[in-house]
This record gives sequence, structure tokens and C-alpha cells, in this order.
Amino acid sequence: MRSEWLKKLALMLVIGMTAFGVVACDNDEGPAEEAGESVDDAMDNAGDSMENAGEDIQDAAEDAQN
Repeated sequence: MRSEWLKKLALMLVIGMTAFGVVACDNDEGPAEEAGESVDDAMDNAGDSMENAGEDIQDAAEDAQN
């Protein structure tokens, strides 16, 4: 009898936590998240620019050697 009650309680807890997880994962981004994404994008763009600049310097050095 007690094990059936514990199984039902465990099932209710799992269902409750799943429902809470779904509700907590909304797509409404606040200003801090939007700012963080902007910083991430800026850092990615800066990294790409640095990589391109490095490749350009490498190409120029190879052309100078030839």
C-alpha cells in the first residue's frame, strides 16, 4: 500500500518538474540576454576579422617571398 502511494507521489513530482521546466523555458528575452547576445555577436565578428587579417598578412608574406 505504501509503495503504491510512493509511486504515485514520484510520478506527480516528475510531471510537476517537467511542467515547470517547459514553462520556465519561455522565449521572452530580457534586455540583459539581448545585450549578452550582442556582445557575443560582436566578439565573433572581431574574431573573424582578426582571422582574416592574419590570413591576409600570411598571404602578403608568402607573395613577398616569391
